[in-house]
Amino acid sequence: MTMRGAIIDLDGTVYRGGELCNGTAAGIRSLREAGLDLLFFSNNPLKDGDDYVERLTDLGLDVSSGEACSSGVVTTEYLVENHSGEQIFCIGADGLREQFRAADLDVTDDPEATDVLVASWTSEFEFADMRDALAAVDDDTTFLGTDPDRTFPMEGGTEVPGSGAIIGSVAAVVGTDPDAILGKPSEAALDAALDRLGAAPSECLVVGDRLDTDLRMGDRAGMTTVLVLTGVSDRADIADSDIEPDYVIDSLGEIDSVLGEITAAR
Repeated sequence: MTMRGAIIDLDGTVYRGGELCNGTAAGIRSLREAGLDLLFFSNNPLKDGDDYVERLTDLGLDVSSGEACSSGVVTTEYLVENHSGEQIFCIGADGLREQFRAADLDVTDDPEATDVLVASWTSEFEFADMRDALAAVDDDTTFLGTDPDRTFPMEGGTEVPGSGAIIGSVAAVVGTDPDAILGKPSEAALDAALDRLGAAPSECLVVGDRLDTDLRMGDRAGMTTVLVLTGVSDRADIADSDIEPDYVIDSLGEIDSVLGEITAAR
């Protein structure tokens, strides 16, 4: 089948911290020259799609409005659809709260008034947040997480704790798992991506550095999956995973080899 779209992860695939990964610009050109519509999709919840378009443009990439999404966007859309008018308490960064407020969601600073607790990444996570979580959660509270990423990659091969680490800490404190985690590989994230691309899963590539999120979402949906080795997962991780990528490449700059094999197989 002809490929019509590509879902491309950001952290660890397009860039690490503030630096582009090797071959990123060339890889994006190859995808566009092959006629694919692109959606850059980050599990980092701090920014919305427009912010990511601006960041990618600032890094010198050719990206247009509407070509980016994030777990923050998916979480916001989920809340609008399912919890409009309810009081939302957020353990997370100001960037996520700003997305909620921009969508006219009701964000509260009072944990005891909480209808929905959202846990996410914040560099200021501390004991007071766990205390607030205990006060927020009762039998009627909905508990959501933005994304499951335990770490995310930075320059120089380092990693820092991600949303998944904080969500796990909150879950341990309140004694229950989240009702939903909304970034990749969730169904909500998949639906958001496919709606934006207007393509069937079988017509899409998913390119990312994480077996457990990027490629799991694509594998479950029947997409062609491409693992890049510029981020979190490496070849040794494949043997221990229940996800087997269709292709493994060193960087996004080698995506033309994947496109060539797909074309030859038609």
